[in-house]
Amino acid sequence: MPIYNPPTKDLHFVLHDTLKVSEKSTPGYDELDADFTSAILEEAGKIARDVLAPLNVVGDTEGCHLENGVVRTPKGFKDAFDTLREGGWTGLDCDPEFGGQGMPYVLQTAVGEMHSGANMALNMYPGLTHGAYSAIHAHGSQALKEIYLPKMVTCEWTGTMNLTEPHCGTDLGLLRTKAEPQGDGSYKVTGQKIFISAGEHDMAENIIHLVLAKIPGGPEGVKGISLFIVPKFLVNDDGSLGQRNALSCGKIEEKMGIHGNSTCVMNYDGATGYLVGDEHKGLRAMFTMMNEARIGVGLQGYAQAEAAYQNAVVYAKDRLQGRDVTGTKNPDGPADPLLVHPDVRRSLMDQKSFVEGARAFVLWSATLIDAHVRGEDEDAHGLISLMTPVVKGFLTDKGFEMSVQAQQLYGGHGYIEEWGMSQFTRDARIAMIYEGANGVQALDLVGRKLAQDGGKHVMAFFDLVKTFIKENDGNEALKTGFLEPLKAASKDLQAAGMFFMQNGMKNPNAALSGSTDFMHLFGHVCLGLMWAQMAKAAMEALDAGAEDRDFMDAKIATGRYYMARQLPATTMHLARINSGADPVMALADEAF
Repeated sequence: MPIYNPPTKDLHFVLHDTLKVSEKSTPGYDELDADFTSAILEEAGKIARDVLAPLNVVGDTEGCHLENGVVRTPKGFKDAFDTLREGGWTGLDCDPEFGGQGMPYVLQTAVGEMHSGANMALNMYPGLTHGAYSAIHAHGSQALKEIYLPKMVTCEWTGTMNLTEPHCGTDLGLLRTKAEPQGDGSYKVTGQKIFISAGEHDMAENIIHLVLAKIPGGPEGVKGISLFIVPKFLVNDDGSLGQRNALSCGKIEEKMGIHGNSTCVMNYDGATGYLVGDEHKGLRAMFTMMNEARIGVGLQGYAQAEAAYQNAVVYAKDRLQGRDVTGTKNPDGPADPLLVHPDVRRSLMDQKSFVEGARAFVLWSATLIDAHVRGEDEDAHGLISLMTPVVKGFLTDKGFEMSVQAQQLYGGHGYIEEWGMSQFTRDARIAMIYEGANGVQALDLVGRKLAQDGGKHVMAFFDLVKTFIKENDGNEALKTGFLEPLKAASKDLQAAGMFFMQNGMKNPNAALSGSTDFMHLFGHVCLGLMWAQMAKAAMEALDAGAEDRDFMDAKIATGRYYMARQLPATTMHLARINSGADPVMALADEAF
């Protein structure tokens, strides 16, 4: 069975040595001292390792089953879910007014990585509930908050998001689900939604569906979309559960991965719903949930890569195959371990340098969310809005790629289910698709986010990079291996942005043809910045007499690898972008 060891030491390094969270001015961060966060991370890590990880294979092999309208989750899932609930993990960063613990989102993110890495399918149940909670908290009336949020914080009631319909996914203007007003403040919701994660299951008393629908007579397209709470069971005035609502699970989708999560077709047959926010403003409210979910999905991408990498390292050290070309390393055995071979080490270094860079990128992004939500920092809000498609798109593309690389190290065993590597690859694959397929993330980045507020936020990112380089220009240890590659990559990113500015208006295809390359170029620069910051932190720790010198040395060496072997990809992506639309659009439709 695959192993999972919570990366608590690395999480601690990023939070305290690199990001220095307890020194930030964001409200609540002064409480994030090293001892406090270590205690939280250690306990969350134990649950990940001892409770969630052993059920990962169980969820994959058993899956979910629909019986008489009820979805049965895999053996052990409910007990593990109860462990999360009873320990308060589902409400870690939720509002204390509704029973949450009120901790910063960055701490929730660190915990979420471990729980997702240990068991992605199971962690989706509280994860989706958290997103639904956030949407209601931000846009719901006080009455709706008081009815639904306390039970959602504890996950006694779970939540979902219902967007996609059989005939429309990304193009939500085409959706047909309707909501007819009833005169008493409620609506009758009718329609069918597909791909609804955690749409029906047996682990909670009630399921609170957030459903996008159109009120008859409203504007056409996306301007006519509203958001509704549609509970599985109606809630009585005293808070107790009433009758079953007119909704049902039509089927469970047979999926490539995340078998332990029930992905349902949901049918709404005049179900009672309640408006969240204003009429015809539902997309704005749902995007509160979707943007949070996209950060979470980016986290899933690298969390699966982390789990796969951990197992690949063990295999590479244990599996004896061939001899080291420079001389035998295991003279008492029939062969040397895989780890001695340069190409195996290259693959492992690809994985390690990506995962650790991605971890820092996501935790830094979480600090931006906290700065906006807790500190009302609008600049932080603009920057995280820009970064969201990069976090989601780049990290899930690369996370899947790294999971495949980990599987590849096993050779034929990687293709055999009993070794567990197939599950990491299959589970990671969905992250590139849901919450907005990665091609759409790239289009959003180039088509909307770059020009948002007159390009203010991308310029702020460039300034961030320039300032870091300038402030550390005298650091010779950092300069050659980190600052110079980062400067070159940042120039590639600026050149790509200039190409879009010069060509995008007169030929939109010229910009959009390079959108995925731009998203990856941007992602590499972000990880380059993270690695430069981590290398600086590790060097400072060594200078200060760090006890774990091996850890710090390894951090610097891994960062040098990323800067030397991964960051130069920005030049390739820029060359593709500069080729414009002609190579992409040249072929006639009928030639495909």
